Amino acid sequence: MSFYTSLTGLKNSQTDLNVISNNIANAETSGFKKSNASFADIVSNSVFADAKMTVGIGARVASITQNFGLGAIEQTGNALDVAINGDGFFTVVSPVSGQTEFTRAGAFTVDGDGYVNTPQGARLQVFPVDANGAITSTTALQDVQIPATNAGGAEFAGVSISANGDVLATYADGTNTSVGVVAMASFVAPTGLKQVGNAGWEATGISGAASYGQPGSGLYGDLLSGSIERSNVDIAEELVALITAQRNFQANAKAVDTATQISQTIINLRN
Repeated sequence: MSFYTSLTGLKNSQTDLNVISNNIANAETSGFKKSNASFADIVSNSVFADAKMTVGIGARVASITQNFGLGAIEQTGNALDVAINGDGFFTVVSPVSGQTEFTRAGAFTVDGDGYVNTPQGARLQVFPVDANGAITSTTALQDVQIPATNAGGAEFAGVSISANGDVLATYADGTNTSVGVVAMASFVAPTGLKQVGNAGWEATGISGAASYGQPGSGLYGDLLSGSIERSNVDIAEELVALITAQRNFQANAKAVDTATQISQTIINLRN
């Protein structure tokens, strides 16, 4: 049995190494959130056994959870690089699949059709506004699209996003037009979100459905235009964890080697 007990330890150490390696590999990925592996012991017993004589039979992976702590904020000077100074997620939708995703990586660009996109082409979602810039609905989200010209025929000159999420398009005649307010999403259990890559997540039954609100209101953080949130991976912390996982792996491998030697000794006695 000791072989299989040590085998569970080897597998768990390998899983821990994989999680740490993924954290280190994404240390420079904007909006990335590190993960932590948690383990639990395995005990098999019956009602007829002596509880004082129970021996465990190994360990298992209990969970791999993400840490949504805020990463360092880096100033870039790009008006469409936006960081969330607090809780919340940007909501984006793929124009191809229609899939809704959530991200903390706010590196946006404007395409030829005036849509504000992520580097992967997903479109930023906003609350619609009226002519005065007031939000008209907090449930019907829409793509943010910047008109090429304003009502006076002036050409588009630039775009900015304010701390409260107001997306302002600037035109050659010096006028500004609000084209929407960034829709921030929150979840009851964000650790239940499903990772889909590119620093994006999807809602699951564990995370619950998204709730939406305006930046700077309630639990939603303000937006910092001209900045971007870096990964929250601490390299020093990960390297220490890497050494610990390596030692755990070596110890379990040594246990297997010891069990092999004992088995070999028993076989030799019989011979």
